[in-house]
Amino acid sequence: MNDHSISSIPSVVSAIDADATQHNFGQPSDNLTGALLRTLVASKPNGHFLEIGTGAGRATAWLLEGMDENSTLISVEFDAQLIEIATRHLGHDTRLQLICRPGEEVLTTLPPNHFDLVFADTWPGKYNHLEEALLLVKKGGFYIIDDMLPQPNWPEGHADKVTTLLQTLDNDTRFQLVKLSWASGVVVMVRK
Repeated sequence: MNDHSISSIPSVVSAIDADATQHNFGQPSDNLTGALLRTLVASKPNGHFLEIGTGAGRATAWLLEGMDENSTLISVEFDAQLIEIATRHLGHDTRLQLICRPGEEVLTTLPPNHFDLVFADTWPGKYNHLEEALLLVKKGGFYIIDDMLPQPNWPEGHADKVTTLLQTLDNDTRFQLVKLSWASGVVVMVRK
């Protein structure tokens, strides 16, 4: 078995990647994380999903591909140029609501226990406003983060933040957790 062999990558990903490169956006989610997200959202028909950190829409495309026709996805990004790329490639999908605002602002306005999956792919919902993000996950729902393995673009001192975050998540008895030293380092949590 080769877990790095991903079949059926969403066709729009290459166009998103090309536009993101022109914008010098160098932090997209990889295909392994995308395939995991696609699989997890497929387990939640009629689901409500949240992505904090749309970027240019790479992971968003994977999420949309796994969702059924009655599911919805809210994706939040503060960078207007990145949201424009995501809108150009994905905005036609009526299941998707793209919000161009800081994640911190959005996290505090959403209803608790509402989402079947929260993918926190930026600082808000992960390194700040973590509790707000966790409260959004309904029973049986997923909280997912990536980039937990050392990355070349980590700023000085970031490894300590990762260690603290992982310890916090390990100690949260509301969730069942698994850490995967795979892709960029993924944590999958399920609300008990």
